[in-house]
Amino acid sequence: MRAIGESRLTAVAALLLLAACGDGNQYVAPPPPKVAVAPPTRQPITRYLEATGSAAPFNSVDLVARVQGFLQEINYQDGTQAKRGAVLFTIEPEPYQLKLQQAQAAEAGAKATLTQAEAEYQRQADLASKQIASKSNLDQALATRDSAQANLLQAQVNTKLAKINYDYTHVTAPFDGLVTAHLASIGELVGGGTTATQLATIVQLDPIYVNFAVNEQDVQRLRAEQARRGLSIADARQELYKVTVEVGLQTETGYPHQGTLDYAAPSVNASTGTHDVRGLFKNPDRALLPGNFVRVRIPVGQQQDALLVPEAALGSDLGGRYLLVVNADNVVEQHTVETGPTVGSLRVIESGLKPDDRVVVTGMLRAIPGQKVDPQVQAAERTGAGVK
Repeated sequence: MRAIGESRLTAVAALLLLAACGDGNQYVAPPPPKVAVAPPTRQPITRYLEATGSAAPFNSVDLVARVQGFLQEINYQDGTQAKRGAVLFTIEPEPYQLKLQQAQAAEAGAKATLTQAEAEYQRQADLASKQIASKSNLDQALATRDSAQANLLQAQVNTKLAKINYDYTHVTAPFDGLVTAHLASIGELVGGGTTATQLATIVQLDPIYVNFAVNEQDVQRLRAEQARRGLSIADARQELYKVTVEVGLQTETGYPHQGTLDYAAPSVNASTGTHDVRGLFKNPDRALLPGNFVRVRIPVGQQQDALLVPEAALGSDLGGRYLLVVNADNVVEQHTVETGPTVGSLRVIESGLKPDDRVVVTGMLRAIPGQKVDPQVQAAERTGAGVK
């Protein structure tokens, strides 16, 4: 009986213990997740238009044989720089030199004939004034003189033509430039046939052009900016050609080459909806070569109070780009935003964000719209003022 009593007391004590434990076992919600927030960066920026362009030579000319003959000399090394006026090719000059001498001799004979005819005319004019010579003799002398003048003029033209052809036997550089490999060999007959024989090409690389296109919307934006500043059409066009153009090769960082806007087409290309534009760049070290594809940017204006956020803070869904913002009650909200260009590691926000918003910059996976978080405020990130 005693054993049974003790067993009952043990069971009652266990029940009381379980009851005591149940009174304190209540669910406690976990604390809100910690996320890092920061206000958007406010700073002035320079806005740029970005495009893709290609380099083109300032001058490029095919050197051709303009007279027929055997190629006698090649006076340059393939791929070297040539000065303006330097003789690059010589095409059998002797026949043309002889023709020039022949024309010069004929010109000298025509001059002598004219001198004699002029003297005869003056003599007949003197005799006619004294009524010694007949009118017919005077007329004949006048006709002979005029014919001699015409013959001299023809002889002078022939001399000039012979001189031009003789000069063509020496193919010279029309400007300072780089000459390509020769396309004809010494001893080869050139200049024959219906088409001119190409001998080489000379290309001027300093300065150099960069051609690119600006879309129609950007053109309208430029015009709106000019109108806002109150520029007349003449002033706007004059200012346009002072605009700095920056380019960078695909393998380069940033835009290390600077030039100026050189040309803008007077109309928009209807097939592409773009405006053809050209920049002019100094190129003393030949860093830019014709045919290079380059990245181009040109400044289009200043903005003093742009809002920027880290690129990593942006998310995207079917509705577009968005930011997670913590409101005054520490509840996460999703704001759809319109983004602009980048500035370093930051992205310009055009709309959908206020200067005092607290943007989630790290811990985005823990920030769920509609739920509370524990925001840890960080300082706004700063960067350079140029928009890339």
